[in-house]
Amino acid sequence: MVDDELPARLTRVKDAQNWQIGTDTEVAWIRDSTVVGLTITSAIPPMFDAYATIVVPGDRDERSRHDQALLAILSDQPSAQPWWLGYLDTGADDVVFHDVPKVTLYTGWPYVFVEAGPPQAASWKDASSWRGPMPDVIFPADHSWLLSTLWDDEWRCIGGPADLIEQLGRDDNVETRVVRFGDDATPPGHRAY
Repeated sequence: MVDDELPARLTRVKDAQNWQIGTDTEVAWIRDSTVVGLTITSAIPPMFDAYATIVVPGDRDERSRHDQALLAILSDQPSAQPWWLGYLDTGADDVVFHDVPKVTLYTGWPYVFVEAGPPQAASWKDASSWRGPMPDVIFPADHSWLLSTLWDDEWRCIGGPADLIEQLGRDDNVETRVVRFGDDATPPGHRAY
């Protein structure tokens, strides 16, 4: 098959723009490298220089400051390219595009993935959800970092360059805890389900 014979990618319109919908191909690197358990590799493949957990504040105003700070730090990463945004279909949360095929990650959970960027990550999902407006999974096209919030967790897991994890740890709005392989990734005072 020649390049001009490749099947057209599925897109959907939102905010007067066409957005590419993700397929199993975009998330295979996550699905094939994560394992069920309490370590960081339950959410993040073992391929990064550093890992951490980030507690998601329960208070809406604190969560808004947290999300803004987190997105600003991620946006400052050197790779200027689109992000893949993943929205977990819990049956109660907004997946942004409801009529598209879903991909499966982790323990068989369905997600909708869309190629977009930081502005969409900050605004597309309903802010009134207990999970907040942020997508459940975010990563740039080059896979240089990965941010993931598992189904019932009150924290996010992240893997990426050591300087990214250090920068997150320095921000007062982002409660970050460095995690090593083999350690329980559950933040102190929280419970994994």
